[in-house]
Amino acid sequence: MIHTLRHSWIIMQRDLLHWVRQPAGPIFGLAFYVMLLLMFGFLFGGAIDVPGGGDYIQFLLPGMLALTMMFGVEATMLAMTTDANRGVTDRLRSMPISSSAVVLGRSGADLAQSVLSLAILVVGGLLIGWRIEAGLASALAALGLLLWLRFALLWVGIFLGLTFRGAGATMAVQVLVWPIGFLSNVFVSPETMPGWLGAIAEWNPVSATATAARQLFGNPTGVTSGWLADASVLMALAWPLAITLVFLPLSARAYRRLRK
Repeated sequence: MIHTLRHSWIIMQRDLLHWVRQPAGPIFGLAFYVMLLLMFGFLFGGAIDVPGGGDYIQFLLPGMLALTMMFGVEATMLAMTTDANRGVTDRLRSMPISSSAVVLGRSGADLAQSVLSLAILVVGGLLIGWRIEAGLASALAALGLLLWLRFALLWVGIFLGLTFRGAGATMAVQVLVWPIGFLSNVFVSPETMPGWLGAIAEWNPVSATATAARQLFGNPTGVTSGWLADASVLMALAWPLAITLVFLPLSARAYRRLRK
């Protein structure tokens, strides 16, 4: 275990150094999230009413934080696919290190980047008028749930990156991730949607985390009734746990069976 953690730390440092030496990708990714926040907050926000009342910026910001965690699947998958296609993963597999060290290092690096992304978006939200209306412990719990969702989705990205390595694989994942991310309560409440569509949005894991974060931050949730109003924190814990239990073993299996 000690050797595995040490090797994971070394690989994590290697992945972090890539971002330091080639910062364009992470910077443009953050700029895109900030652009979405400003566009929906100021361009469309004036036309959107929050069920139950409340300022739209207060409603939007926690949802944007959850969406950022969801969109991280693409970056994780791209990194794993690039290493696999260039033979880096095979070289690591030939070394006397634990097979779990590579994926643990990758997940640690991506989680560290997610912490930085959250910090920048939180600061950006505060600058445009968002406020945390709850105590420090509650706010930290909200950030913990957001990172818990990111940790679970890391394994989805790792599994996809190891399994689908073709040129169009990343584009295919984008086609899937965007509808899943937007078919949630990130931008509007499911109560404003047609019944069948609202039900799908409510059961979206991103919706559970976004609603739980809003509650813990003390922001308007956009939920006035239903199971999500009462069990959002529980669902924000359960959904990532279920995703992790499914995709972590699948990622380990895909790594062991990887061939150049």
